[in-house]
Amino acid sequence: MEQWTTSMWRRMLPVRQEQGEALTTLLRQCDANTLIVGRRRVVAPNDFVIELLPEIHRLIAASPLPVAPALAGQVRRHAAEQGYTFAGPVAIDLRPAPDDTIFRFRVHSRIAPARRREF
Repeated sequence: MEQWTTSMWRRMLPVRQEQGEALTTLLRQCDANTLIVGRRRVVAPNDFVIELLPEIHRLIAASPLPVAPALAGQVRRHAAEQGYTFAGPVAIDLRPAPDDTIFRFRVHSRIAPARRREF
C-alpha cells in the first residue's frame, strides 16, 4: 500500500525537481492552449479540471497535503517563466472520474475570466 501511495504522489506532485505526470500534463496544457491577444500578451489557460480515478481522488481528498494549491503554484511559476498572463486566477479542481474510466487521470483546461464582484 505504501509503495502504491508513493507512486501516486509522484504522478501528482514534483519530487526533488522531477515533475510528476499530472504537473507535466498541466504545463503542457498551459503551453498548448495559449492565446496570443497582443504583441506582448499571451494568455494561458487558468482554469483546470483534473479527473482522477475514484480511489486516487479519495486518497487525495483525505490527505492533509494541499495538492491543488501546490499544482496551481507550479502553473503560475511556469507561466511567469514563459511570459504568459492569465485572464483570472489559476484554479485547479480535482474531481473523481466516472467509474468506468480506464485512464489514470485526464486534464481539461480553459481560459476563464476573473469573476466580477457583485455589490
